[in-house]
Amino acid sequence: MNTLVLFVFHVLFLGVHKIQCKSHPKPSCGYPPSQWCRSLEIAIECEVQKQCMELNASRLDPVVPPVEISLYYESLCSGCRSFLTEQLFPTWTLLKDIMKVNLVPFGNAKEVPEENSFSCQHGEPECYANMVEACVLYEANHAAFPVIHCMESSADVTQSAKPCLQLYAPFIKWETIESCTRGELGHSLMHQNAVKTQALKPAHTHVPWITINGKYTSELEDKAMSTLFNLVCSLYKGIKPPVCTGALKKLDRSFC
Repeated sequence: MNTLVLFVFHVLFLGVHKIQCKSHPKPSCGYPPSQWCRSLEIAIECEVQKQCMELNASRLDPVVPPVEISLYYESLCSGCRSFLTEQLFPTWTLLKDIMKVNLVPFGNAKEVPEENSFSCQHGEPECYANMVEACVLYEANHAAFPVIHCMESSADVTQSAKPCLQLYAPFIKWETIESCTRGELGHSLMHQNAVKTQALKPAHTHVPWITINGKYTSELEDKAMSTLFNLVCSLYKGIKPPVCTGALKKLDRSFC
């Protein structure tokens, strides 16, 4: 069973089972819920073979492309932070197998070629935080999003950068990020983000600016800002994962 199904099944089952199954407790089969579909023998012992077969039938098609969400933002923008922490990251946590996230920290910043620097809407602290996040994206790969979410959900984005990196990407030394922000690499990464932002069609007029599969419309952005989870589920062209279809909720009830 893929990681998404195991994670969602385990988390939702623990919460839903407490509420819905109090009056009809099921004797323990000796295995925790996260293991019930690990093998046919365990499924039979726990009397859930039918439900496990339904889950296995819902495995994702690797040929179908993921839904691609690109966020053009700036690190100290309150609206950007709200969308990233309240919509984008939670949705990615549940649907990372069917979605791809691109983060482009730059927003309304401007390049200042004559000074070989950048000017940011919320001042120098934002320029620094933008560059830190660009360097984290470059150095940390798969661990970058949790680091950035940690930063953006904290009270102080810049001060939380080092502890967030140590917590979610301990394989990256803070000195590596500092070196990136002070050197040519950080400047080059920010220039690339400037080019990507300036190449948007239509041109961005605000932040956060959200594109879906490379496309921007105000309607898509409104849906993303309010119910991104539902939007990603609806746009995915393959077999919907159980967390999208509601099959998981039905499955949880069947264990009562």
